[in-house]
Amino acid sequence: MKIGLTGGIGAGKSAVSSRFAQHGAVIVDADTIAREVVEPGTPGLAAITAEFGRGILADDGTLDRAALAKIVFSDSARRTALEEIVHPLVALRSGQLIAAAPPKAVVVYDVPLLAELVGKGQRTTDEYDVVVVVEAPEEVRIARLVARGLPEWDAEARIASQSTDEERRALADHVLVNDGTLQDLDAKVDALWAQLTA
Repeated sequence: MKIGLTGGIGAGKSAVSSRFAQHGAVIVDADTIAREVVEPGTPGLAAITAEFGRGILADDGTLDRAALAKIVFSDSARRTALEEIVHPLVALRSGQLIAAAPPKAVVVYDVPLLAELVGKGQRTTDEYDVVVVVEAPEEVRIARLVARGLPEWDAEARIASQSTDEERRALADHVLVNDGTLQDLDAKVDALWAQLTA
């Protein structure tokens, strides 16, 4: 079974992914892969440097994520340019990892930008048996991101740059609302897991 798991930044998708892993799911994490495909020496980092200049590199030659974020979260055209480099690399690697999963595994593809990719025709929900969307009220998401150390303006810009709850919900077979405690969320995931694997 392939589960597509998505949700906006700060909604709690990582917590849901972690709980699925505790139940034995194989997790393929698009964010982790997105970091791997831009490590020093990769074609991904070379392409980003060619597009955005050496100012997005840290002194040690790694990608300076904060410098790149300042560029792309304030300019949708630059963000699109970045996505056109990174998304195909992530899709290729995630496909390899999903194909390598054991035959009877439940594979959870943790993909934050699923709605964006579907909207651009770069992905389809037909790839998944089930799509699960995690959501939380915007003010809760902003508070979580600020607690993680993001300035409020940055948290708001990142949320605004992503799809809306309505756009994500339109793809969903199941919606998990994460507006309570972690224990509340775990209980919702446990119930969904039982339903999906019955």
